[in-house]
Amino acid sequence: MTTEPTAHSLPREPLGDPHLRRLVVGQGLAAVVDALFLVWLTLFVLELSEPGMATGLVLVAVALPRAALLLPAGVLVDRLGPARITAGAAWLRVAVLLALCALVTFTAPSVTTVAVLAGLLGAADAAYFPAALALLPAVVPTGKLTRVNALVQGAESGGDLVGPAVAAGVIAAVGFEATLGGIASLAALAAVVLSTLIRVVRRGEGAGDAAGPDDAGPGAVEGEGEVEGEQFSSARALGAGLRYAWREPMVRGMLAAIAMINIAVVGPVLVGGAVLADQRLGGAGALGIVLSGFGAGSLAGSLMAGWRPPARRGWTVAGGVAAIGAGTAGLAAVTQVVAATAVVSLVGLGSGFLGVVIVATLQERVPARLLGRVISLLVLATVAFDPFSYVLAGALLPYGTTTLFLVCGGSVLACAALVAASPAIRSLR
Repeated sequence: MTTEPTAHSLPREPLGDPHLRRLVVGQGLAAVVDALFLVWLTLFVLELSEPGMATGLVLVAVALPRAALLLPAGVLVDRLGPARITAGAAWLRVAVLLALCALVTFTAPSVTTVAVLAGLLGAADAAYFPAALALLPAVVPTGKLTRVNALVQGAESGGDLVGPAVAAGVIAAVGFEATLGGIASLAALAAVVLSTLIRVVRRGEGAGDAAGPDDAGPGAVEGEGEVEGEQFSSARALGAGLRYAWREPMVRGMLAAIAMINIAVVGPVLVGGAVLADQRLGGAGALGIVLSGFGAGSLAGSLMAGWRPPARRGWTVAGGVAAIGAGTAGLAAVTQVVAATAVVSLVGLGSGFLGVVIVATLQERVPARLLGRVISLLVLATVAFDPFSYVLAGALLPYGTTTLFLVCGGSVLACAALVAASPAIRSLR
């Protein structure tokens, strides 16, 4: 009697199994939808009102629910399973996009209405991001996690790289309504593909062969066995995930490194980069060229991590953090667009490579019943500190861009040294 192939019996090639192909296609399409929609939303709000507070209001409406709901969403992922939450969040995206498409086509929506719907998309993102990352170990064999993560994150980086130009070009050619309809269609296709994985994961669980770490895996904390039954409140379940992340040195160190990078790099590169372009690089147009270098570097870093997974992961993580710090500090010395683009490409390269390695490591080593909560902390560390990063950049800019980049780059380099000094991270293979 034949059975459905499990994660442990998949073919050797990363995409040799149809389940893996559907996973990569579905998550890749979802990443492209995110990139296209963000550009569409920004341009549409600018069309509705003058540049200024309105655009900021709508973007904040997306960011706040996403950040606020990430940790509760991690609990939900661990209770209901990543496949169900991934598919449900994908269909919620489709519903919101279709509602927005109808409003744009048949009415003249206000900025407030657009902000409310954008907030619902932020809530869908809060559920989707940790669920999609936690879904990979349920479908992908452990030995292929790095490569499949590289493909998924490469699609995301590619969307970020070409999304602005594609979205702007399509809007100019066919208008806002038709462009949003196309984005909604891509989102629906992604939701259909991702929904087919629910049955695959359910079969794997029924056979007892779900990929991912064993519940008694490394780093399990005392008392965490009670999580298996999930017979207590969501608050206690969330607390169990937080305790695990804090008590496990490897997880704690990686989360701290990601948080430091986002605090010390995002704001300085965007805010400081704009000032740098105006003062040294010949004008605001240079900023777009420089930031495209980051997108290209991030794409290259993601694909490199999948093409040749590192044998010594701990030193790779420390090296990736150091590359980001060195690139940020290097911006203090650039005076030409080519040099600035090359330096920012190094930052993107380290970011893309590091993202694949860290996500794959957590997927492999965190106990399956806690993975949703730990991944939600990782996503939170990635997105929640952006406002602090902008404040930091604003506070340091009066002292000049040289000081800004040296201080922030030096902070990340110091973080790289601390990562390298951690036995739990340094010993990772």
